[in-house]
Amino acid sequence: MNLSALLTSAGINIGVCVLLWSLYSVLRKQPGNVSVYFGRRLAQEKFKQRGSFLFERFVPSPSWIVKAWQTSEEEILTSAGLDAVVFLRIFVFSIRIFSIATVICVLLVLPLNYHGKEMHHKNIPSESLDVFTIANVEEGSRWLWAHCLALYIISCSACVLLYFEYKRIAKIRLEYITRSSSSPSQFSVLVRSIPWSPDDSYSDLVRNFFTKYHASSYLSHQIVYRSGTVQKLMTDAEKMYKMLHHYGSTSIGQTCRPSFLRCGLCGGTLNIFKMIPCEPEHSVEIPKLEHLDSSIKDKECGAAFVFFRTRYAAVVASRVLQSSNPMLWVTDLAPEPEDVYWSNLSIHYRQLWLRQIATLLASFVFTVLFLIPVTVVQGLTQLDQLQQKLPFLKGILKKTYVSQLVTGYLPSVILLLFLYAVPPLMMLFSALEGSISHSGRKKSACCKVLYFTIWNVFFVNVLSGSVIGQLEVIISNPRTIPAELATAVTRQAAFFTTYVLTSGWAGLSCEVVQIFGLVCNLFCRYILRSKEILFFSAPSFPYHTEVPRVLLFLLLGFTCSILAPLMLPFLLIYFFLGYLVYRNQILNVYLSRYETGGQYWPIVHNTIIFSLVLMQIIAIGVFGLKRSPIASGFTIPLVICTLLFNEYCKRRFLPIFKIPSAEVLIEMDQQDERSGRMAEIHQKLHSAYCQFTLDLHNPIFRSASDRQDEHRERMAEIHQQLQSAYCQLTMMNSNTHNICKAEGSDHSVDVDGIQDPEDMKPGFGTPKSQ
Repeated sequence: MNLSALLTSAGINIGVCVLLWSLYSVLRKQPGNVSVYFGRRLAQEKFKQRGSFLFERFVPSPSWIVKAWQTSEEEILTSAGLDAVVFLRIFVFSIRIFSIATVICVLLVLPLNYHGKEMHHKNIPSESLDVFTIANVEEGSRWLWAHCLALYIISCSACVLLYFEYKRIAKIRLEYITRSSSSPSQFSVLVRSIPWSPDDSYSDLVRNFFTKYHASSYLSHQIVYRSGTVQKLMTDAEKMYKMLHHYGSTSIGQTCRPSFLRCGLCGGTLNIFKMIPCEPEHSVEIPKLEHLDSSIKDKECGAAFVFFRTRYAAVVASRVLQSSNPMLWVTDLAPEPEDVYWSNLSIHYRQLWLRQIATLLASFVFTVLFLIPVTVVQGLTQLDQLQQKLPFLKGILKKTYVSQLVTGYLPSVILLLFLYAVPPLMMLFSALEGSISHSGRKKSACCKVLYFTIWNVFFVNVLSGSVIGQLEVIISNPRTIPAELATAVTRQAAFFTTYVLTSGWAGLSCEVVQIFGLVCNLFCRYILRSKEILFFSAPSFPYHTEVPRVLLFLLLGFTCSILAPLMLPFLLIYFFLGYLVYRNQILNVYLSRYETGGQYWPIVHNTIIFSLVLMQIIAIGVFGLKRSPIASGFTIPLVICTLLFNEYCKRRFLPIFKIPSAEVLIEMDQQDERSGRMAEIHQKLHSAYCQFTLDLHNPIFRSASDRQDEHRERMAEIHQQLQSAYCQLTMMNSNTHNICKAEGSDHSVDVDGIQDPEDMKPGFGTPKSQ
């Protein structure tokens, strides 16, 4: 591939980015798209929209970038949680380290690579990308010391920055644990593999066991039932109610009339869905859970949530063996109530290791089968082999723009499309493993996707594209691995650069536009002709897809920094854009329903250390191929120091992410006891982990007349609030405007601009009093 093909790919992706970002800045202002681009704010905040026509809605503007940049980390921590902060810190670290690497490698290493051999250079656009890599440096060249120096600077800078990031995030995690002092999970332990008894129920067994062995700290317990079907039905009913709730005030309680819609496809009419009021003749008392038939004991499974009086007692109980048989009375810290994966709690504990082995084998088989599309993609980067296998394409591939498109853009796009099938499958494997929480399942899927991505996108592309015919040599002589990797990575540097452009730049543009949600919204509005705004459920952040993607780019940046420094400017731009895009998405689109409490950072740290070590091993191979044994010898201590640094970080910071310290837990318990909040927390524990509840106050269980009465009462309350919120409007004269003077304030607002008092901000009606 020559430089012009790379510039063609860059030009295409720049055009796509500019188009999609401009389109997003317009689409986000449209009232009909509010559920697509402000899902989190709709779910958590009182979001007010205006239906009047405004010309500025159709003019692209960078205002969303400014808002995303100005938002503080504390605000993100409060609204989105610690996992969102950890994810954004990956971009902060990447921007810092690759800013250093770009300056060093572009100003020092790149000119040495370009002039590494005495040769006649063509025009720069016609130059092959190989002349910008270390492959263009002569063997035994004294300029290889510059590459070794750059390697030391990048490695030392990465370790220093990584240490401070680990220290910062560990401190934020401790503060996060202290803030969530009333969390039920801190007092709860999940007990599995409860031994079965023909005489007693599981509930009696749990009570007797913990009363006997944890008498001073045991509080109560909640048995888990085999109610997967019931739970699924109730969850589906709740989702349906949330989707249809905004129809309630207009559809329910009104006279049902035939309603027809004109189809957006064929133009015909069809009878639409109507909500018919249901008036029961007699009120039916819904039975409570404790009054159900005694046969519910048959639905108990060998798992329970056990509640303790203090946080310290719960942690101790979760860490010690409860029985001389490690397969019985297995304890773990309980996840948050909304994070519990209820369907997996009924899985027998002894099946878990079989499930883990099965999912491991399934992941391995899928990884092997994925070699087929990767090999096909690599064939597109080599035109000579493609013309030999497909002779009828010779005439087409001789055209310059076609060859540039095929080698510079098409391979990375095809590989990206195949990779979209990986995260859903890995989520399925993680669910089959038996994870007890949704966040644990997503974290497990993140690790699987990360391993899969690094192997298939990096190693398999390297091997299939360069040394597939030398695999037997590598296996028979492992000492040649550094040299072979050095040669292979250098040859595939062009493909990795185009992959950064396609999967990185264009991927961020697709992320900010939310193509899938936008298409669904447009389909409902223009094909189904729905005039109401559809309030879709706000999605949770896909950490299992985005964390591996960002870490892959980190790996590519480190391994190619001194080999092919031409990639670094494109990579640095990706991290800048990603920092802005994901801040905007976290603030407006994604809703944090559950989280791991920063558990993704140890994964990030280990991947960065792996990338550094891999970069150093490849450098040893490069220096060996270039006959520079002194440079190779100086690189070996760098590998050892990096591994020692990783071991220190594991001992210094990793325990903080595994279990809270006794010092923090005891101080929190003593503070709650002094303030009198401990009794209130104990009272809430009894209902925190209810597997399914029948809430008589839920609108699902009320009749239409009840909802009408409540609606009238609510409207009366609103009118009273309006009278107290706004002052009396007076008519000054027929030529003056109506004004409303706030009590105790000199400000005024036009009648047409009356807003809710909480929404009054400078520039929008009456400013808030200072």
